[in-house]
Amino acid sequence: MLVVEDDAAINKVVCSYLEKRGAACTAAFSGTEGLLRLEGGDFDLLITDLMLPGAAGEDVVAAAVAARLPVIVLSARATVADRVDLLQLGADDYLVKPFDLEELDARIEAVLRRYDAHAGGEERAEHAVLRYGSWVLDPAARTFVAAGASVYLTPTEFAMVEALMAEPARVHTKRNLSTAAAGSEVALEDKAVATHIGNIRAKLRTAQVQDLIETVWGVGFKLQDLS
Repeated sequence: MLVVEDDAAINKVVCSYLEKRGAACTAAFSGTEGLLRLEGGDFDLLITDLMLPGAAGEDVVAAAVAARLPVIVLSARATVADRVDLLQLGADDYLVKPFDLEELDARIEAVLRRYDAHAGGEERAEHAVLRYGSWVLDPAARTFVAAGASVYLTPTEFAMVEALMAEPARVHTKRNLSTAAAGSEVALEDKAVATHIGNIRAKLRTAQVQDLIETVWGVGFKLQDLS
C-alpha cells in the first residue's frame, strides 16, 4: 500500500499499524513524491491526505483512479460538500481526521474485497447475466452494457447496479445498496451512496443511453417500471 501523508507522525502510525496487520507499506510525504511512487511502484491501494506539499492530493487521487487503483482518503475536511467532491473525483472511501485505525483497517478490507471481486478474484460463475430493458450486466465478466454501449463502472458502482438489476421492482434503501457495495456492514454514508448513484447516471448520460434508475424520495432507489 502507498501511504501519502505529510505529517510524519501520522504516516508512521498508519504504516506501523498496517504492517502489523500483514500489509506492506510505502510512505510518501508530499503529493509530488506520491505521484512519483505511483509511477514507479506496484500497489494494491492508495491511502492519501489531500492537503499536501508539492502536488495536490486531488492530483494524487486522480492519478490512482486513472490507474484503476483503489483509493481511501484521510482528510481534515469534514463537510458534506468536501466528501461528495472526493467521491466524484473517484475515491472509494474516506475517513475524517482524527480517525480510528481499526476503522481504517475495516474500510481497507471492504474496498479491497470489492476490487478483488471486480478483478475476478471471487468465483461468480453462479451469477447469471442480468438483463433489464436495454441494460445487460454480466457479473462473471464484470461488464455492463446499456443500449449496446459499454459503460465502465467502478467496483462500487457495479455492485450497486447489480443489486438494482437483480431485484428491479424492489425499492432499495441506501443501507441496502451500501451493504451490497461494501459486502459488509462497514457502511457507506447515505450521501456517499447518493453520490455513487449520481456518478452512474452521469456515465449513462455521457454514453447517451437511457437512465433507468428511479429515485424514491426518502427511501432509496429502484429501476423504472418498463411495463
